[in-house]
Amino acid sequence: MTQSTLILLVRHGETPTTGTVLPGRAPGLHLSERGRAQADTVSQRLSGLPVQAIYSSPLERARETAAPSAARAGLTVREEPGLLECDFGDWTGAALAGLTGLPEWQTVQHNPSAFRFPNGEGFSGMQARMVGTLESLRASHPGAVVVCFSHADPIKAAMAHALGTHLDLFQRIMISPASVSAISYTDGQAPAVLTVNSTSESLSGLRAP
Repeated sequence: MTQSTLILLVRHGETPTTGTVLPGRAPGLHLSERGRAQADTVSQRLSGLPVQAIYSSPLERARETAAPSAARAGLTVREEPGLLECDFGDWTGAALAGLTGLPEWQTVQHNPSAFRFPNGEGFSGMQARMVGTLESLRASHPGAVVVCFSHADPIKAAMAHALGTHLDLFQRIMISPASVSAISYTDGQAPAVLTVNSTSESLSGLRAP
């Protein structure tokens, strides 16, 4: 019997603008000192899992979060554009305090499936991209443990899909900096969500030795 494929989704660690700015895909944003410590903690939590491959969004903050885990596992971080942050278009770099007062913000929060960022990506397209990427990685690593370093909204959208939850409700899912969420894929079955937004304990128990 073929073993299930286990995909772990890790949000990047904290940056100097976490929680205050919508950085999107703008380059040059690096982990803060706390974020680097969080990245080290993630690598320790993954210890004991037979990780076969590590993939990361091309953005610096994701790659920097992935680096300690790759070093500990003796693997190379593979960049995967499908794990990129949502393209926020004209909203890229905007302060969240200024966005929350816009009428469009209510759509972002309560009807995201109908929203597309001005000159950017829509949540539905982001979800389709993320789900397709995970399916591709699953097919490339059957029965393996794969770790993907990405961003809050793409991970939330992927988890909503795995849970069978409508995209309009995906904002109810919390994905904290450096948190780990896990999905198990078995051929012929619906995805099984093993954990969401895990931030502390060892993850070795997700796959029996």
